[in-house]
Amino acid sequence: MMNSNYYAVIMAGGVGSRFWPVSKKSFPKQFHDMLGSGQTLIQKTYSRLKKIVPEENILVLTNSLYEDLVKEQLPKITQNQIVLEPAMRNTAPCILLAALKIQKENSDALMVVAPSDHWIEDEDAFTRNLQTAYDACQREELLMTLGIKPTFPNTGYGYIQYKDEKISAVKKVLKFTEKPDYATAKSFLAEGNYAWNAGIFIWSVKAITKAFEEFMPEMYQLFVEGIEKLNTEKEQAFLEENYAKAENVSIDYGIMEKAENVCVLPADFDWNDLGSWGSLHKELPHDENDNVVINAKLYLENASGNIIRTQKDKVVAIDGLKDFIVVENKDVLLIFPKEKEQEIKKIREIIQAKFGEELG
Repeated sequence: MMNSNYYAVIMAGGVGSRFWPVSKKSFPKQFHDMLGSGQTLIQKTYSRLKKIVPEENILVLTNSLYEDLVKEQLPKITQNQIVLEPAMRNTAPCILLAALKIQKENSDALMVVAPSDHWIEDEDAFTRNLQTAYDACQREELLMTLGIKPTFPNTGYGYIQYKDEKISAVKKVLKFTEKPDYATAKSFLAEGNYAWNAGIFIWSVKAITKAFEEFMPEMYQLFVEGIEKLNTEKEQAFLEENYAKAENVSIDYGIMEKAENVCVLPADFDWNDLGSWGSLHKELPHDENDNVVINAKLYLENASGNIIRTQKDKVVAIDGLKDFIVVENKDVLLIFPKEKEQEIKKIREIIQAKFGEELG
């Protein structure tokens, strides 16, 4: 029988602009089947979490633009389980809101906060690690995160340094470092007591609301003033009036880098945050020349290291192309070097300005 004190919050409000032109503001990447698995990213996240969390205790935090997409793709979710952010305000405000809503319903609750767009192959290992984290947060008032054991000096992720005590799987966090340069990332791997920050958090509602009260008192006060309205028909009106007043700040910066009771569990599963076409290229099957193909029917000559994604069954002929992103939908064709993929966000903005907002 599942533990009724376990809750999950899926964060699904992002635009995923580095996956443009497939991911658009009107239809972002978490609602696409990016992996060609038959499930969208949010559906995969939901099915992974429901192995340990009762389905009625899974909340989805999203933008009001995506309410219908959430209902369509997660038909078991009720209206009460969808939390609509009236404004983009980073992760701290939406996590506090979710924690207060859950606490009002169940003061003994333990909650996991998980992004909607991660790739995790070994879901059984994820479930085991999450159970370990829930157990630790049940025993002690901890703010926990799942850290990923680094496999190479990635400069695109944040790093967590921890005290490497052999006696426990749960490690005390010493320091957070935002995206380091290559030499620094290399030194972190050599030291051996660093993990990638996956943005997956676990804590009791008591511990996290207490941390907000201490470290972000203005934000805490803003939401607590509406506590009577949360989980009622008056909630949305309260949020429409007050949510945008909250500081635009991440949970990492607002709470995790300041609190003393922060721990990390180095995870046992492979993970990718699927933040870009290059990261997707790493996770999908390759042909003998390191090309990845999604949906297309392909004829290739002298082509290697490419990722090619089209509408279903589009015939594509490519000759003499190496390490490129080739992505097509009904409105846009993108042919872009993989090494410049971080610039796709900027290209999207230029295209919107030049040819119309609806293209982004």
